[in-house]
Amino acid sequence: MKTIGVLTSGGDSPGMNAAIRAVVRYGVRNGLKVFGIERGYCGLIDGAIKELNFASVAGIMEKGGTILRTSRCGEFFTREGREKAANQLAKFGIEGLVVIGGEGSLTGSVTFHKEFGVPVIGVPGTIDNDIAHTDMCIGVDTCLNTVVDAIQKLKDTATSHERAFIVEVMGRESGYIALMSAIATGAEAAIIPEVPIDFDQLAERLLEERKRGKLNCIVVVAEGAGKAEEVARKISNKIGYETRISILGHIQRGGSPTAFDRLLATRMGVRAVQALLDGEKCATTVLKSGQITLIDTEEVISTKKKLDLSLYEMCMTLS
Repeated sequence: MKTIGVLTSGGDSPGMNAAIRAVVRYGVRNGLKVFGIERGYCGLIDGAIKELNFASVAGIMEKGGTILRTSRCGEFFTREGREKAANQLAKFGIEGLVVIGGEGSLTGSVTFHKEFGVPVIGVPGTIDNDIAHTDMCIGVDTCLNTVVDAIQKLKDTATSHERAFIVEVMGRESGYIALMSAIATGAEAAIIPEVPIDFDQLAERLLEERKRGKLNCIVVVAEGAGKAEEVARKISNKIGYETRISILGHIQRGGSPTAFDRLLATRMGVRAVQALLDGEKCATTVLKSGQITLIDTEEVISTKKKLDLSLYEMCMTLS
């Protein structure tokens, strides 16, 4: 293999640039020509492809987002779109791909490989941490630090005014962000898609804590478990606090990546290039017990990652 490509797809996550840097520099050091593909699979279809070198990726590790930009590409879901993408790879002489992204991006890579035989190595980058077989995905640690910082600031105001804050965080199908940030900030409750919530019982418990003299109340809700407005409507006027809503939104995706995310992304990027050089066809880099290894991508996307619900019990017990 002499030429590879790298793209970022789906939702951006902090650390993607560190992964791009690792792919480019490790690839060049090993005699490869490395092309960056802009705007994910859409750019692959459109031919938005350019060669990258050491200078191209200088100073990007500390930047949030992705210098290659990203998108969600409906056309790649069609056979015609994927055929266009394969033709672009042939045009540029690209023999293997590194795809950095979440579940949808990895699913697309499997279909593409099966249809056109292009070796594709996935690198899991998503703040939801919902990719199976890896302990952590790129961007998760930075996202959690952003959420924790925001909640700590809200607690200052909540205490000053003796209020409750309903904090909505990302997570349509996974409550990982909500649960971990609730534990890390000592929030009174986490509302997540994985566990049904009895709002009457929750309100009763929060009211008891208010009667004991607690000055603030933080409830963290994953967007997939219900909107903050809905939660507030169900518990307001029942918990003894004046209630406010804070929706953190896309601020959770941005920001300079933490040291953990920079290291994880770098290690995964290097391992992805090694995998292509070793002749791997369709695998994903994963973090297992501190080591970066490979798992067949089809196995990754066919497995539902389960949230450790013992952590939920711990959260509700300690709050």
